[in-house]
Amino acid sequence: MRSVEKFFTSKNASLRAVMACIDRGAKGIALVVDQHKRLIATLTDGDLRRAVLDGFVLDQPVADLLGKLESQKKTEPVTLPQGSSKETILQEMQTKAIRQIPLISMNGEVTDLAVLDELVSQPDTPVHAVVMAGGYGKRLMPLTETTPKPMLRVGERPLIERLVQQLKQAGVARVNISTHYKAEQIASHLGNGEAFGVEVEYVSEEIPLGTAGGLSLVSGDDPLLVINGDILTALDFRALLNFHFEHGADMTVAVREYGFDVPYGVVETDGLHVTSITEKPSVKFFVNAGIYLISASARGLIPTGQHFDMPELIQTVVHSGGRVISFPIWEYWLDIGRQEDLERAQEDIRHIGEGA
Repeated sequence: MRSVEKFFTSKNASLRAVMACIDRGAKGIALVVDQHKRLIATLTDGDLRRAVLDGFVLDQPVADLLGKLESQKKTEPVTLPQGSSKETILQEMQTKAIRQIPLISMNGEVTDLAVLDELVSQPDTPVHAVVMAGGYGKRLMPLTETTPKPMLRVGERPLIERLVQQLKQAGVARVNISTHYKAEQIASHLGNGEAFGVEVEYVSEEIPLGTAGGLSLVSGDDPLLVINGDILTALDFRALLNFHFEHGADMTVAVREYGFDVPYGVVETDGLHVTSITEKPSVKFFVNAGIYLISASARGLIPTGQHFDMPELIQTVVHSGGRVISFPIWEYWLDIGRQEDLERAQEDIRHIGEGA
């Protein structure tokens, strides 16, 4: 029996603390318990990301989120008695479409957590990853004069090797690398992927087709997990995949909160009239994080052999009536587009470790 306490959190904890609890437990869930280890509620990785999209901040207490979920009748946790058979647990998971179930003792304490991935062997993640690695990296010159940007080293490893290994850890078995500039260096390093535990294939764009056009060259009809090849992140791609499939999305766009302080008073007007003034406000919004999950339905909207960018694909899916959702990233994330970004990455990797 595992030490279930690592999944415990309280109503008074912050959402940031719950996020850390979920990361620490590595099973996509935190258990909100009272002082007697009796279950109050469960919070999944998806619950927290939806809360962020709803405007919650990570310093708010768990109680605030539970209050909202309770008003939506979403706080009653699914549990089973300690000692329940594997068959009973799996049946309940299938019926309720969930992946984790807390197990409760006769006196009401949480004693264990049943997890689907541990009960049955899981097949490879049913997606095909594409790493976009064809750019010239002009803003990183002269570093990219002889080396393609994805092959620049961060710490001990090239950036693209880090991405491939993260995909492998998420259960992704097939990775396509979209190449153009100095493609031979990438192919020489990754080969067929055998050394990294994945199957690597290459899509060469003789003429650059934009951030989405090259996807038309990828064979098959599996969902595509698309990642820009210049991103350093600690994101668990499995969490993104679960979020996408849970919401039945045609396309999921990973987003990152970005903010800045306006150094002036912002004046709101209606024609000639001043309606309000806000002194030096902080402005926050979500920005595109360069990571996408594209279902077969959305793949079919990408024109063949034409220049086509990802914003065009998003608009096309929306206009066709498809479901496009956002997935907020709170984990470490850095777009390495400039030399100062690369310098920051070299410093950060010393603190977050070689696992990222």
